[in-house]
Amino acid sequence: MKKILVVDDEEWLREMVQMALQHKGFDVRQANNGQEGVEAARKELPDLVLCDVNMGQMDGYQTLAALRSEQATASIPFILMTGAADNSGMRQGMELGADDYLPKPFTIDALYGAVDARLKKSQLLHQQAERKLADLRDNISLMLPHEMRTPLNGILSFGELLATEAATLPPADVAEMGQVICDSGKRLQRLIENFLIYAQLELLTADPHKVSALRRSRTEHPRPIIERTAKELAEAAGRGSDLALNLADAPMPISEEYLVKIVGELVQNAFKFSPKGSPVQVGLSESSHLLILSVSDQGKGFPTEHVSKVGAYMQFDRRLHEQQGLGLGLSITKRLTELHDGSLSIQNGQERGTFITVKLPKETQGPIESNGSN
Repeated sequence: MKKILVVDDEEWLREMVQMALQHKGFDVRQANNGQEGVEAARKELPDLVLCDVNMGQMDGYQTLAALRSEQATASIPFILMTGAADNSGMRQGMELGADDYLPKPFTIDALYGAVDARLKKSQLLHQQAERKLADLRDNISLMLPHEMRTPLNGILSFGELLATEAATLPPADVAEMGQVICDSGKRLQRLIENFLIYAQLELLTADPHKVSALRRSRTEHPRPIIERTAKELAEAAGRGSDLALNLADAPMPISEEYLVKIVGELVQNAFKFSPKGSPVQVGLSESSHLLILSVSDQGKGFPTEHVSKVGAYMQFDRRLHEQQGLGLGLSITKRLTELHDGSLSIQNGQERGTFITVKLPKETQGPIESNGSN
């Protein structure tokens, strides 16, 4: 039985809504102000909250903000009831994470329609999250053990050799083994980090409120961040002289953390799959509506049939090119771009090389749905 919390300072309306919803088989709880509503939601964890906007002590917007700020209640579907559903009020509610508006006065049929629509949407999102978890579990069981075992074998083998034979080994051999252990550890660390990030993004995709919050992030000065990240990777690859930068410094609608991740994955791949001495170019430009991050190299490029298959746990021509890791780099970049309302494209040069662009809108909006009871 689905549980619904009705928050309103008018007793007659709470009673009317309770009677109507109980007639449909719902378990209905009441709260006569916003503060009581927040406390009841924390305790009861209802499947849906119906809340009046204009209340004393704590209004509907404050109630919504309080529930969205706590992990346990952040994803509960929330419908605002109001007799003054103007555009500014609706925008305020949607920015705080409201799922729908129910204008007062409303009919019983309109109430049923709004409640049914929100509960069905919530159930669909839950099912999507469950499917994503199932897919992740399958991929873990198939891919992760092998990918983790490879660097671990190097760490354990050389570690054991150093522990038992260090006294008889030449210093140069000890140093070489230490470097192998260090490189394998870094590979394992990046593998785990990428896997965790991808898992988090897949789950986040199914929660429109979290996506909306994500899209409100902003990096005011991206140029020094992109420059620092690209130069560090160029030096690590021993190719500092191959890096060419052409960067604007326009604000980007993405957090610094995720910007670093996108730049890092694209630049690292460009150095990994292009020959030493060839240029890797990183650019940031803007148009009237878009910010465009680009990374190009003179490597082997992507076969045409592979460009459309960028996805999790997919690697291309692994036997030929010995790619390491789960192949999550481009998948993470693509997912992050899409979550920020942008697009990623991959193009091959006329003779060789790869040109990748990430386009983000200058202003992003969260996934807003306000279709009444539809």
